[in-house]
Amino acid sequence: MTFRRIRILLLLGVLAAALGFTWLEQSIVRGWRAPLDVAVIPINGDGSDAAAAAIRALTPHDFADIGTFLEREVARYGVRHAPAMQVTLLPALRQTPPAPPRDGSVLKVMAWSLQLRWWVYRQSGEWLPQPGRIKLFLLFHAPQDGIALEHSLGLQKGLIGVVHVFSDPEQAGQNNIVIAHELLHTLGASDKYGAGGVPRYPEGYAEPHLPQSAPRREAEIMAGRLLDGYGRAVMPPGLERCIIGPLTAYEIGLDAAFKRRYAEEAEAGAARRGAPARSG
Repeated sequence: MTFRRIRILLLLGVLAAALGFTWLEQSIVRGWRAPLDVAVIPINGDGSDAAAAAIRALTPHDFADIGTFLEREVARYGVRHAPAMQVTLLPALRQTPPAPPRDGSVLKVMAWSLQLRWWVYRQSGEWLPQPGRIKLFLLFHAPQDGIALEHSLGLQKGLIGVVHVFSDPEQAGQNNIVIAHELLHTLGASDKYGAGGVPRYPEGYAEPHLPQSAPRREAEIMAGRLLDGYGRAVMPPGLERCIIGPLTAYEIGLDAAFKRRYAEEAEAGAARRGAPARSG
């Protein structure tokens, strides 16, 4: 066998291993058989004293609202976990993750995605990654009038979220909306908003049976905004005013989890009655 063939076989083996690991990770997190394993890694995103103070004060309890939101919403689709996620707060990092390309070309995005995943692996300090662990890198910034934060992102491959948040405690509620949004991206959820952040109708609206122009009290989490009484798309104050809509539930595997749970309960009931379960 020539060296060229050996090299091709090695590359194919690495590719197969990467695809297999990605499939394993997605089957774990989208199976909803156990609470989500979430690691939170804070980073001082702007080098400010305010961001440093926010990181020092950070505790796992600061993300309890996200767990409550997930527990409430997945229960509506027949999946009951208490807690719905388990948060591990890891030590802060000094290094920031590689920034995504600004022009958005396909090749550059692919190269950046690989670079980010390699950066995450190096930062973990582990020889073998933990399958099914979601890594959320929170970059804290001091609020500045008239200056918006950079766009946050969540990658399904690698289960990685890079989330820009404000260090002001008064904005913790909206920070958690952004964190939950990116967390669901890692599970396969797609954005439900269009130009200018306006929710897409009907999948980006709570109560999609209502007319598009009707005001809403709740926001679909992957749209992140609701229409107020003046017809403006505004961000709700916290996750208590957010829901997981049917399309998002399908994308993150909740429909399949519900069907599996129903089948398991039917089989268990049939076993108790001493009769075979019906399928189909």
